[in-house]
Amino acid sequence: MWYSTLQKSSKLALLFLSLASCVYGQKKSPLPVYEDKPFWQDYSVKYYAKDSQVLLKSVAADRNGSIKIFSSTGLMLPHAGQFLNPGTLVSDQRNRTSGAKKIQHLFTYADQFVFLDDKSIFSHAWAGTLQSRHELPGASMGAGGNDFTFLISDGTSLHLVHSSKTLFKSRVEGDQISALAFDSSTGYFWVLASYGLHRFDPKTGQLALWIAGNKFTAFDVRENKAVVGSTEGFFTVDLATKKVGALQQKIPVPSITAVKILGDKTWFGSTNGAFALRKDGKFDYFQGERWLPNNEVTSINAGPNQSVLIVTKAGLAQLHVKSMTLHEKAMYFEAQVRERHIRHGFNASLSQMEHGNISTGYLADSDNDGLWTSMYLGAEIFRYAVTKEADALANVREAFEAMERLYMITSVPGFPARSYERSGYIAQLSDPERWQHASDAAWDWKSTTSSDEVIGHMFAFGALAELVNVPDLQKRSIVLMDTLMSHIIKNKWYLIDYDGKPTLWGRWNPSYVNGFPTNIGDRKLNSSNIISMLQTAYHFTKKPIYKEKAFELMQKHGYFENLMRPMNQIGLAPDNADPHAKNLSDAWNHSDDEMYFVGYWGLYRYAFNDTLRANYKKAIIDHWEIERPEKEGAWNIFTALTGTNTFDLAEAAWYLREHPLDMVDWAIENSHRKDIELLAPNFRKQFTKEVLPPDERPIQRHNANMFTLDRKTGNGISEHSAGDIWLLPYWMGRYLQVISSPVKGQ
Repeated sequence: MWYSTLQKSSKLALLFLSLASCVYGQKKSPLPVYEDKPFWQDYSVKYYAKDSQVLLKSVAADRNGSIKIFSSTGLMLPHAGQFLNPGTLVSDQRNRTSGAKKIQHLFTYADQFVFLDDKSIFSHAWAGTLQSRHELPGASMGAGGNDFTFLISDGTSLHLVHSSKTLFKSRVEGDQISALAFDSSTGYFWVLASYGLHRFDPKTGQLALWIAGNKFTAFDVRENKAVVGSTEGFFTVDLATKKVGALQQKIPVPSITAVKILGDKTWFGSTNGAFALRKDGKFDYFQGERWLPNNEVTSINAGPNQSVLIVTKAGLAQLHVKSMTLHEKAMYFEAQVRERHIRHGFNASLSQMEHGNISTGYLADSDNDGLWTSMYLGAEIFRYAVTKEADALANVREAFEAMERLYMITSVPGFPARSYERSGYIAQLSDPERWQHASDAAWDWKSTTSSDEVIGHMFAFGALAELVNVPDLQKRSIVLMDTLMSHIIKNKWYLIDYDGKPTLWGRWNPSYVNGFPTNIGDRKLNSSNIISMLQTAYHFTKKPIYKEKAFELMQKHGYFENLMRPMNQIGLAPDNADPHAKNLSDAWNHSDDEMYFVGYWGLYRYAFNDTLRANYKKAIIDHWEIERPEKEGAWNIFTALTGTNTFDLAEAAWYLREHPLDMVDWAIENSHRKDIELLAPNFRKQFTKEVLPPDERPIQRHNANMFTLDRKTGNGISEHSAGDIWLLPYWMGRYLQVISSPVKGQ
């Protein structure tokens, strides 16, 4: 270990104690760059049925972009839906003269709507000339073939109809027909029943059992190939050779209710969401009200402008795709934050919403108002450093002044509040017992400030002082970091609250830090954070005490050895550890990860000398290596700070692309999925072999476990801000030049 070598070598000790500070910005190897080309961003517009008793059966769209839903009460239309503002389903009254008809099925032919009632097959297209009478009063399904020939069925019988003539009749004996399809590449109709897939030849009227089976539920056909769903999975069939593929059961949900081949994907409806099979053999899973009004899918079809229409028991989802660059996504999220996530300048969550209604709810206070705001402030600092936009600077100033007031509102010099709010509402705020009255009777402030707030403050203050060339803001941020660190040093490495006692987590004193066994994360974390903060304070104030105290902690008290300890040594507390140590090490703490990486900005960037910086780089990369399975966008981008060429840029860009635009905390379930490989219980709480995409898992901040599969409570009750979750890694990536500006003309 380098620290051990240091003790043995006076030459290295002199190097370690060198007063020659090295300013970050030295030449380094060129880093890989993600080219910000347009990608397909998906999002959902939902339409809820007003009456839960109405059975929604199928959906179709015509060449004009019109959408109709067939239900137990007749035809319905989607009304007034927008992204994040759901619409409803209303009765279709557009064609008065057909309103009295007993429509029993809806489908499309040549991209036009075709209707089936108890007497005829008809359409409003083609000047109304399609009016073909049939002889099957109970007909409830149909498919169009060549030259306006239609195969219809009532579930048992089959009639082939053309120009009001029934050309052939047939039956599927002892079985129930569930779906019909026509393959234009071969000219055959295909008939799905519970126990078999049948071929119907429109030239001869011959019906032949093609594939026998059991519990078939849905299918689709294209170019002489079929995809057949069942209650136990799906399989493919080469219809020319009758070769049946293996039953696919390692899929999100085996109980298939709908199948539709659209483009290069095959879509499946199920009893618990919808999913699409991609060309690479993996699935995109759409579950929960982020995507669907309800998880019981009844029908899937193509929609206008490359959208996908998914009917559920509670309504219709229209899944859209939009060509978007990361920069365009950033601008969407910038607007999201400013419109409904700024509380007294803090970056806040919208809480107590009514089922995802973003016009309801209130901006909630948080234990971590200072931390979430420091991360949003960091994002806007990086944005301003890249773009010099006045809007970014205005956001920087507002967020900074919110944080500045955290120090001004308390009664303890250098001690920042967790949050503040107007007086008279303590009983309605979170943790009311922590709130104190300010000297200004109009305001209250929240005590018990934690170490995660403090490291966030120092990160943001340092970035602002370095990167925002606005003298008054730079001066004020330096004053705050000086005031904070003076408080900590004066109080023997504790954060002292209004009651004269250390807060629960604001503790960097050697007796506390080194009281933990070496494998307890807080020993390494607190050492890393306090050295980062001291380096930051020294870099901008040049006060010798900060450097002196940092070296005292590193040399005399082993903080350098602590912070350099490899991450693979962090684990469960030994049996003889005290209860506090055991409580801190029952599992991997992802909030600690957030504190580490936010602190790495000051640890690496403001290192006292090159030797320290080189060692810090080793520690950062060692930490990043253990985090790699999470594909965490922020941690990968923070690691690029060190100048390493390997920091999983592709995974960072994947995180940014795949993150949903919908930041509402919808209930999400994945633990039932059959296409994911679960792992045995482990210290890191990595539940699956491979992490799911952000748009398939619950909305989470960076301090959460990216392997979390489910969120079962609070469905649609709150909306997260993108300020810390998405904008920080994006704008930091732009500043570090590992993400390009948007590439035009692609």
